[in-house]
Amino acid sequence: MAKRRIEMYEYRQVIHRIRQGQSDRAIAKMKLMGRLKCASVRLIAQEEGWLNEGPLPDDQQLAKLFEAPNAPNSTQISLTQPHEAKIETWVGQGIQATTIYRALVEQFGFIGSYSSVRRRVQKIRAKNPKASCVLEFAPGEATQVDFGSGPTITDVFTGAEFKTWVFVMTLCFSRHMYAEIVTDQKVDTWLACHRRAFEFFNGVPARVIIDNPKCAITRACYRDPKVQRSYGELAEGYGFIISPCPPREPQMKGRVESGVKYVKKNFMPLRELRTLSDANEQLTRWVMQTAGNRTHGTTHQKPLTMFAETEKHLLKKLPDVPVQIATWTTVKVHGNCHVQFEKAYYSASFRLVRQQLWLKATDTTVSLYKDLELLATHRRLRRAGQRSTVDEHMPPEALAYKMQDPQWCLKQAEEIGSHCHRMIRRLFSNKVLDNLRAAQGIIGLGKKYGATRLEAACARALFFENIRYRAVKSILQKGLDQIPLREPSNVIPLAPSYTGKARFLRTQQERGQQ
Repeated sequence: MAKRRIEMYEYRQVIHRIRQGQSDRAIAKMKLMGRLKCASVRLIAQEEGWLNEGPLPDDQQLAKLFEAPNAPNSTQISLTQPHEAKIETWVGQGIQATTIYRALVEQFGFIGSYSSVRRRVQKIRAKNPKASCVLEFAPGEATQVDFGSGPTITDVFTGAEFKTWVFVMTLCFSRHMYAEIVTDQKVDTWLACHRRAFEFFNGVPARVIIDNPKCAITRACYRDPKVQRSYGELAEGYGFIISPCPPREPQMKGRVESGVKYVKKNFMPLRELRTLSDANEQLTRWVMQTAGNRTHGTTHQKPLTMFAETEKHLLKKLPDVPVQIATWTTVKVHGNCHVQFEKAYYSASFRLVRQQLWLKATDTTVSLYKDLELLATHRRLRRAGQRSTVDEHMPPEALAYKMQDPQWCLKQAEEIGSHCHRMIRRLFSNKVLDNLRAAQGIIGLGKKYGATRLEAACARALFFENIRYRAVKSILQKGLDQIPLREPSNVIPLAPSYTGKARFLRTQQERGQQ
């Protein structure tokens, strides 16, 4: 009772009871204040003449005598007092109390506790409290969208454990929501969740209020945010306006913030989720049964009832042709004439190496653009490390090496002549060295020197057992293919058999006498 703050109207009631002749004990039994406090009030009232007939004192008169002064206790000075100006500046910049405490310790050797800093910060913030207003929305005017952390699911069939996210779209008027559990926050996931949400509501709101996720906003800015190209195309297709909140102000989409908390606190606990599809089936039932039929704390109405009776009929109709979901991103053509998208590789012309291109990915295709010009279209690959290559995109020398394989070389050599065909077969019979480039080079010599001369050069190289590309090229350059083949004149003949008697040769008879 002694530490309880007594309001001014209570002092007035006590003075009124004292006027009526009640004792301090009787007043204390009414729980207005203790006997000692009542006695002090009686004494002050007598001195001020408030016990006589006339009007009772007002709050200002009572406050002058009974309200404690706000001056701080001179015997207790907070250790944050010397840093008050610096703390006030940091609080004005929106810095948290924990960060301020760490900065004071590191920069000024502050020895006080964190609680003293927190109390100082609270006093500073109390001087300039932030006021807000509740935004009202007409039916079908807007919806709010956000991601929240989802449950960790262990698949009962594979045993794999994976983290999830929950996508929530809440209609601002009725508070009816669409929720879905996903495994990532990629652009195509963001777009696909929007499409399924609009199909769930069977309509599209005029405005979509979002935070600044990277899958939707590439540059967050208070006045000039930059929308992700893929999300912009989706908005054009469905006919809604993207309304991003200012950076670091999530309270401007408080309806979906509360919706995410409601999903996390009401749906997720004490629930067995067997697989991702099972989790989404349970979540959809919960949205239609529990969440949709609860009495909302703000509207005091059931969200599903408000949606069915009012908002459902004021949403925009879905387009007749389903909007194609496409992911746009910028990519760079690497030195191997391929771009990389989601760990798969797609070819582009060798003339575009080191240049930036636009990549458009749908469920089935991947297209490459240079500004507005379509350069190439590939089938979308799903496995990491896969490669989609168009032969025309490769440089000529690489394409030639790829196209002119051993079978091609043998076929071309057979058309040139038997000696050339034999030469190429001898090259490919080497079990140590890959002679594909040598065979391609020999075939290529026919374009410069003609098939007849190349056939003669191959015959000469075979005659001298010089099975090399350089030998055939040298024969053609020096014109040796025009010289008839014959036995070389510089070959030394073998010596005739010796028929004389050897000096140290003994007969069989002489060897037997020994």
